[in-house]
Amino acid sequence: MVQIPGPSRLVLLIALGVSGCVRVGPDFQAPGEAWVDGWHSPALEQVSQPRPPPDPRQWWQVFADPILDRLIAEADANNPDLKIAGLRVMEARAQLGIAQSGRYPQLQQASADSLYFDHNESGGRNPQDRHFWQHSAGFDIGWELDFWGRFSRAIESADTAYFAAQANHADVLVLLRAQMADSYFALRTAEARLRIARDNARLQKRSYEITERLFTSGESAELDLQQAKTQYLGTLSSIPELESQVLRTRNALSVLIGRPPGQLPELAENEGLIPLIDRVVLQDVPANLLLRRPDVRAAELQVAAQSAQIGVAEADLYPSLSLLGSIVWTASSLDGAPDSLDLIGGPSLRWDLFDHGRIKNNVRVQDARLQQLIVAYQDGVRQAAREADDAASSLIKSLERERILGEAALSAERSLTLANAQYREGYSDFQRVLDAQRALFAQQDAYLVNRSTAVSNLIALYKALGGGWYSEQPLVDPTTRQQMQQRTDWGDVLDEPSRPPAGASPPEDKGSSDE
Repeated sequence: MVQIPGPSRLVLLIALGVSGCVRVGPDFQAPGEAWVDGWHSPALEQVSQPRPPPDPRQWWQVFADPILDRLIAEADANNPDLKIAGLRVMEARAQLGIAQSGRYPQLQQASADSLYFDHNESGGRNPQDRHFWQHSAGFDIGWELDFWGRFSRAIESADTAYFAAQANHADVLVLLRAQMADSYFALRTAEARLRIARDNARLQKRSYEITERLFTSGESAELDLQQAKTQYLGTLSSIPELESQVLRTRNALSVLIGRPPGQLPELAENEGLIPLIDRVVLQDVPANLLLRRPDVRAAELQVAAQSAQIGVAEADLYPSLSLLGSIVWTASSLDGAPDSLDLIGGPSLRWDLFDHGRIKNNVRVQDARLQQLIVAYQDGVRQAAREADDAASSLIKSLERERILGEAALSAERSLTLANAQYREGYSDFQRVLDAQRALFAQQDAYLVNRSTAVSNLIALYKALGGGWYSEQPLVDPTTRQQMQQRTDWGDVLDEPSRPPAGASPPEDKGSSDE
């Protein structure tokens, strides 16, 4: 057993007692916004209802569309952006493990050497050659004590960065679900507009054929023929663009769910169906929902991580105390050379006294970065409130316009029926029929576009309130997990972190997850 001298024991006990007792740098202060507590949106209150749906985490179920449900489930499993976000959580978890290693001796190094000596002594009475081997083995240990909280602050920063990565993953989920629903109903809208365009083109083609026969027989002027032809070809020309829009939107959906661009056979059902939901279901008051938005939570956690980085930088202003120790064994094949075992140990004090402002300016750099993140967080909360209020107001106005356009479409359809009857009976010219056909197509198309806008505003409102942040899918899918484990020893880092219970809000507490 190695005996440590009395003075060294005293230094060790003092070092261990003081280590970790002081942590320089600011403690995290939540960058809250005072106005949020009393914030409310009259528009949001008008379109909300406090009744929970079957699953509060899956707002798209309000559309009662099983095809959309299946597509979102497939996107959860295969979307590349979501996979990358899950892998960044694992990266942050590994970074946390690196930071936690600072609790233990930073230097733990074993060494072994075997050296061959060919020593030739010439001259003198007994010149001789000496050939021998010298072997040595040693173990060095160095432990910088955490006097000023350098390592505990680094762990604090990495811990909150890990939770920020989880919040960013939840934010990708929110955006993905909203983008999936928006693209899906954009596709249904394009299909419905295409159907209306084809129906109107067939109607106008019949009118064109009638005027053509009348002109050939001499019963109608060429003007009626050319006007009917112009209107028919104009409507016909809109069909290729709508067909292209259907193909582009379908390809976008394919990529979102991790498939190559192409046909989606399941979309044959419910073709052109656009639902109309006039209420959003809330699980809490809007102010709380804003603060629980994953991107807002991620911004707050990034502030916490950067706050700890100030303490890491500030610790460099003070001396560092390390405990150093070595055990060295030496042996030689030279006759008469003794073997030796040396034990070396003691404290080491280092202090960078003349850094020409490098350390202080590094502290200032970290503080400036912290203030930038605080401003970004505060702006993020304001932007979240704006998005929610804008979406709610737009939804209200879209619903008002939907009722007006619905009546206008019915009136246009009735007008065309009357215009056709009066033209056949000779009470009006063909121009009134053309005007009625044009008005019908325009009103029907405007009605579909506005209905799609209302659905988009509803989706935007759920996105603005952070809906859809939870998924049952693992952060790393089994195929990717197996591929990574074949390359690298990941230990238990790829194991899933604990998930909140069903129906719970995103986690708000921070704490070390990998002790």
